[in-house]
Amino acid sequence: MSSKYVLGISMGDPAGIGPEVTVKALADPTMLDRCHPIVVGDSGVLQGVIDNIGLDLSIRRIADIAEAVFEPGILNVHDLANVDMARFRIGEVSAMSGQAGFDYVVKVIALAMQGAVDATVTGPINKEAMHLAGHKFGGHTEIYAAYTDSKRYAMLLVEENLRVIHVSTHVSLREACDLVKKERILDAIELMDGACKRIGIAAPHIGVAGLNPHSSDNGLFGREEQEEIIPAITEARKRGHDVDGPVPSDTLFPKAIGGVYDGVVAMYHDQGHIPFKVVGFNWDRNSQTMKSVRGVNITLGLPIIRTSVDHGTAMEIAGRNIASADAMHLAIDYAVKLCRSDEREG
Repeated sequence: MSSKYVLGISMGDPAGIGPEVTVKALADPTMLDRCHPIVVGDSGVLQGVIDNIGLDLSIRRIADIAEAVFEPGILNVHDLANVDMARFRIGEVSAMSGQAGFDYVVKVIALAMQGAVDATVTGPINKEAMHLAGHKFGGHTEIYAAYTDSKRYAMLLVEENLRVIHVSTHVSLREACDLVKKERILDAIELMDGACKRIGIAAPHIGVAGLNPHSSDNGLFGREEQEEIIPAITEARKRGHDVDGPVPSDTLFPKAIGGVYDGVVAMYHDQGHIPFKVVGFNWDRNSQTMKSVRGVNITLGLPIIRTSVDHGTAMEIAGRNIASADAMHLAIDYAVKLCRSDEREG
């Protein structure tokens, strides 16, 4: 057996850019120097992508991980054969594609829980399509939590100096405000501290965002800071964590990008995602396309490793061969990094 880590990569919603960024990343001639990748997906869809791009790749369909052959030019595919190519339309939101994308995620989780793969990497799924198929999850994070029976988990976003964890993610803004509670904030701080140490930061300095403008100016614009966020920070400090806050988010994120903080706790989805994507997404005004899409999503608190691209299915550009594979490269690199860290700790 090779010493390289085996990664299970779910290709995402078949109709989106997930298959494209997966194939582009795995066609990199250096990939086999980094890991042994296996795609969980549909070989018919992947073959169509390979033909469209014009890559010199041959698909090897496998039913068992032991059947994989890790050689240049070979794409190992754990083929679920769950896309009817006669009905398939790239760029189209559908229950069929939603079910297929969901199946890939569940399968890759099962492979990791069985120990057949060392880590999992996920391509983007389409929540509308998944809901059409009857699966009412908020996203990958919630699927992974359910299928690994994890109770204390969180989404971590990573791009260069910026590392962001969220107190809440895929809920309405009104519900997100109600979820700003001491115990949830404390959990996020501790998960961020552990994640930073896991990737080599020995003494993490963590900044915690306020919820309200100016972190409420001592209660002028809300009570969440005084009643929930400050008590969580106080308790975290008692437990030995190096924490600042609550810091107004419009001040916190520029500092974090500049390296003042090793990690940031955001109170809700967009508070963390907007600055993260401003850093990681590079829009080309001339071509009117994304020149580069970077950033990694890591789920903390699971018994298995899960990293992901932090972009959506981008149905509007699917099939046009213009999707950036940068985020998939980074997700693979972080999966390998986490495997190494766990091996050292083990």
